[in-house]
Amino acid sequence: MMTSITRRSLIGGIAVGSASVLGLPLAALAEDQPPAKGSLKAVIVGGHPDDPESGCGGTMARLADLGHDVAAMYLTRGEAGIRGKAADEAAQIRSAEAAEACRILKVRPIFAGQIDGATELNAARYEAFAKMLLAEKPDLVFTQWPIDTHRDHRAASLLAFDAWHRAGQKFALYYYEVDAGYQTTMFRPTHYVDITTVEERKRAACMAHKSQDPQGFYGIHSRMHDFRGLEHGCKYAEAFVHHNQSRVVGLP
Repeated sequence: MMTSITRRSLIGGIAVGSASVLGLPLAALAEDQPPAKGSLKAVIVGGHPDDPESGCGGTMARLADLGHDVAAMYLTRGEAGIRGKAADEAAQIRSAEAAEACRILKVRPIFAGQIDGATELNAARYEAFAKMLLAEKPDLVFTQWPIDTHRDHRAASLLAFDAWHRAGQKFALYYYEVDAGYQTTMFRPTHYVDITTVEERKRAACMAHKSQDPQGFYGIHSRMHDFRGLEHGCKYAEAFVHHNQSRVVGLP
């Protein structure tokens, strides 16, 4: 009798076979176990207000609903993000939008003090950012893809990566995608989170960023949810790349 072979079982068989050949522990290939309720501190790093929400707002909501301590850490306050507004005024508007988005997701906002469009990577900036991030004592950090087209996204990613090294690689490090195909390219997910039950809340958090044409940018992310959900076998999903030398923490 012929046994049907699915794509999932074929990939699984290849992975197990490869592990045996390489002498890798098979347990490392198993599905990560979801974190225990209320046991984690998670920080989501983004270049601007709206990046953490659009990239992994659903995952933030699910972690918060499980009782975990979740913070959105914005590298800038979006000073250059509203046409016709002075930097100080734009920062005030976008900071308030971020605070409202965080309220909806049940997470905390943190602002890292750099300037939108003029972010810096130097010894002092690495030191200051690491001090701020590591003060949170995170178990789990999500940050932006290091080759995003936006400079501020790349800066946020590299600052988080440097802090991970300073911490002795103690926390789990995951990368998220935004505006796939334009800002985030060459992204090959290793992990997914089913956000079907919290998609409406993620949408509301993104819509809180009224100055950023949320209908426009969320339309792109809605299509991403559909596609990642199709890959993961659910209605809506967010996708991530896990740094394979970092701690493994199961996602919800």
